[in-house]
Amino acid sequence: MKRTNTFAVRPFSTNGEQLLQELLDASAALWNETNYQRLMRYNNEDGFDGDVFDADTGRLEGRYKGVLGASTAQQVIRKNTEAWRSFFRLKDQYHDESNTSVTEHPEPPGFRGNEDDGRQLKTVIRNDAYTIEWGDRSRLEILVGNELKDRYDHTGRLRLEIAGDPNWPDYKKQGRLDLWYDETESTFRASQPVTVSDDARDTPLADETAALDIGANNLVACTTTTGEQYLYDGRDLFDRFRETTREIARLQSKLEEGRYSSERIRRLYRKRSRRRDHAQEALCRDLLARLYEAGVDTVYIGGLTDVLEAHWSVETNAKTHNFWAFKQFTDRLSCTAAEYGVSVEVRSEAWTSQECPQCGSTDRTTRHQDTLTCPCGFEGHADLTASATFLKRHTEQAVRPMARPVRFEWDDHNWSEVSSSHERPKEQRTDPSTVRRDGNVASGES
Repeated sequence: MKRTNTFAVRPFSTNGEQLLQELLDASAALWNETNYQRLMRYNNEDGFDGDVFDADTGRLEGRYKGVLGASTAQQVIRKNTEAWRSFFRLKDQYHDESNTSVTEHPEPPGFRGNEDDGRQLKTVIRNDAYTIEWGDRSRLEILVGNELKDRYDHTGRLRLEIAGDPNWPDYKKQGRLDLWYDETESTFRASQPVTVSDDARDTPLADETAALDIGANNLVACTTTTGEQYLYDGRDLFDRFRETTREIARLQSKLEEGRYSSERIRRLYRKRSRRRDHAQEALCRDLLARLYEAGVDTVYIGGLTDVLEAHWSVETNAKTHNFWAFKQFTDRLSCTAAEYGVSVEVRSEAWTSQECPQCGSTDRTTRHQDTLTCPCGFEGHADLTASATFLKRHTEQAVRPMARPVRFEWDDHNWSEVSSSHERPKEQRTDPSTVRRDGNVASGES
């Protein structure tokens, strides 16, 4: 079965760090040039025909193989090819009325930044172009092009120190290695897909299911078939994101005519993105670790289209599109889930935010801030109720009675459980909503 090792790496010298940065930057530049050629063909611009796979990638490979090495240049182009094939596959599924798995119109593969604003430093190494030694002094060795070797007076493969232990050290086969620079943590990271034996059980139960509701204020509301519920509050995060956005707009208004940006504005954009990405990464890891321990092997996540149909306000669109970066979050969640052997599936969550779990009504319910009420007598936390409804809709498993939800807030470094959250006055006032009128436990409260 397939699993993933993810770990941090460190060059052994400043010279090695500069060499690695140049390798990653050249990989990003090759990706951008390949993607540009294909995007022009896709849009039928500048006389290009419509077949994106007719781009002259052989010429691009020849230009970059001296820096990257032939095998790495090939892998970067191949990965871009896979991204375009995935885009076309998702596009077909989106337009297939019988297929409900793709709820948001897919976009063509994107670029990895530019030289002025900073590229996303990332590359991919073929499975036979790197070696890893695990032990007290674990290390990674990768191939680099002859031009880089000459420039930095380097011989042999580039050696990198590995920090931490792998989740899956006893693998039978290794896949191609993803290697990138994490700006948030200011460190280099690697992701290694591996094949392990089928008897390497990775979760205590490995047959439970979870569903995630993506919200405008609460970033994630999660319900599992074990009856656990988790709520990640995003209000403070979004407030800081909005403050930075306003400062960017203020600075842009003061630019001279004909200018559209400045170094200070670009720094604010990068700072805003790094904060969001750091919180997303930490949320994915915190949530997946909890689901892993609970024996969850499948996670359903609702499509963003349904969120925007239900909440069309300008502020909500800013949260879901600019701040939340739904596709990026889904990709990040899927990558983290792969480390634990958990699959992620995007499904429609239409009307789950309006559906009463007690009587099934969607047109009589009322949502006010975080509370969902129904004339039948139901009252509960709207996002947690939605995640529970979403879960029941897409699983045949029985969902166990709900435990008291666990609520988390972001402190710039970790998602911390709100201490004594159940004793706060606000939540004492809403505490009766956790019990239905018929005496059964409801879907939960904040």
